[in-house]
Order: sequence, then C-alpha cells, then structure tokens
Amino acid sequence: MRHGILALVMWAFSGLVALADGEKAGVFDYYVLSLSWSPNWCAREGDARGSDQCDARHDHGWILHGLWPQYHQGWPSYCPTVKAPPSRAMTREMADIQGTSGLAWHQWKKHGTCSGLSAADYYALSRAAYEGVTRPPVFRKLDGAVKLPASVVEEAFLKENPALERDMITVTCKQGYIEEVRLCLSRDLDPVPCGRDVIRDCAAKDALFDPIR
Repeated sequence: MRHGILALVMWAFSGLVALADGEKAGVFDYYVLSLSWSPNWCAREGDARGSDQCDARHDHGWILHGLWPQYHQGWPSYCPTVKAPPSRAMTREMADIQGTSGLAWHQWKKHGTCSGLSAADYYALSRAAYEGVTRPPVFRKLDGAVKLPASVVEEAFLKENPALERDMITVTCKQGYIEEVRLCLSRDLDPVPCGRDVIRDCAAKDALFDPIR
C-alpha cells in the first residue's frame, strides 16, 4: 500500500515538473504582429490607469502591442530560456513604438522568451516587423470620434500593404471599440496565412474609433 501511495505521489510530482517546463523556446510556426490603436486603448482602460502612453505629448496612433510566436494551432508563452532578460535601457528604447517600457518588458517575458532570440534581437525583429507595415495615414487625420465597420480598418491596411491578403490579417474589437490589427508573418517577416484560431474578425458595423489627441 505504502509503495502504491509513493508511486502515486512521484507520478503527480513528475506531472507538475513537466507543466513547469513550459514550451520549448524557438519552436513555433510563424509570428503574429499585433498593432493596437492607442487612443482606443486609452479610452477603454489606459486613462483610468494614468498610463504615460496616453499623454497627448506622445501623439501615439498604431503602437506595437507585440510580436508573438505562434503555432498553426495555439501559441507558446512564458518559455524557459537561457537568454538574459532585457535591461531597463532596452525596454525604455522600445517605448517609442510600444507606448511604455512596461509593455516592452511584459512582451519579452510572455512572448519574446519563446522566440529563441536574445532580448536585443527580439526587440530588433519586433521593430523591423512594425516598421515593415504601412499604417494607413487616414486614421491619423480624424478630428473626432467615429463609428465604422471593422472591415473598413482591414480594407485600409490591405490597400496600403499590397503583399497582404485577407487570410493574413484580422481586426479585433473590445468593449465596442476597434482594438487591434493582427498580421501573420513568417520568421523572415513575410506575410503568411493565419491559423484559424487567429482569424477571428470583428463583425461590428459601428465600432468606435477615437482620434489621436
């Protein structure tokens, strides 16, 4: 009986260890580049948090939420890695396109660790991905809040980025606002089709879209 209990305890412990190991860094199929419309995030929650991202002096429009390693189905996160974490200087230097150094740190911890890259290389790749997408200038010209179909946002990105096809981009909504534009990219940052768990287009016809302050 005692041996049976001991075996059960050892089996349970081994299962916990396996769970703690997480996914293997560097093993994934493609990236999801997530762009967030900063004024909408600020209206939903950033202003209430007093986030520096929402200060008008920054003039933020589409910011880089993150570059996420993705499987064809599902995604890894918080991967064990031997790579050193980013310095404060590294995360601070990402704030110009990510809004805050805190977001840059969180994105490394949750997603960058799964890329198999060093923190410096992950941030460099994230910046290259962000700069490789033409963000439609029309949204920066709004002088007031509007309601629009989420499909209008997708069409604008497709028009400005001819290499994109409809199965390579999705637009999400949250709390009645346009939330993010997500694009699927290869490891070399070429557009690729998204997995079915990524393509979840917002069907709203009257999603809110706030102007840059």
